[in-house]
Amino acid sequence: MRLLENKAAYEGLKFYQDICDIRRKVYLISERFRIQNQIERSSSSVADNIAEGHTSYYYQDKIKGFNVARKEAGETQNHVKSMEGKGYITPSKTKDLLERYEEVIRGINGYIRWVREKRESRPEDQSISRRKIRKSGYQAKPDILMP
Repeated sequence: MRLLENKAAYEGLKFYQDICDIRRKVYLISERFRIQNQIERSSSSVADNIAEGHTSYYYQDKIKGFNVARKEAGETQNHVKSMEGKGYITPSKTKDLLERYEEVIRGINGYIRWVREKRESRPEDQSISRRKIRKSGYQAKPDILMP
């Protein structure tokens, strides 16, 4: 293969130049879909973990679900910033989405705080431990162990 001006001979071929241009466009499209997939998964995970945390039976499981939801919301915010940086969304759309996710995060934080307060303020007669329940065969009512 001959090198002309630090180029391989095939680089001068029109169809080679065309395929290089197409390849760049395909990479841009595939990158867009990769980030789209990531943001869809993290955004969906926020809602999924809120639902999972809310329906959990034990206080600590509720808190754990909401902590995961909060982390996924932060990850989604990062994807939004990345999409803006790549020119996929406008700065105004980025601002709107980031603000909305901040509201969600504040709501999650408030709910976690509420669950912790509820757990700490339950009357002694309702604070039956899991071990005691298992040993006695007692069937706890849901309102005893969760809000």
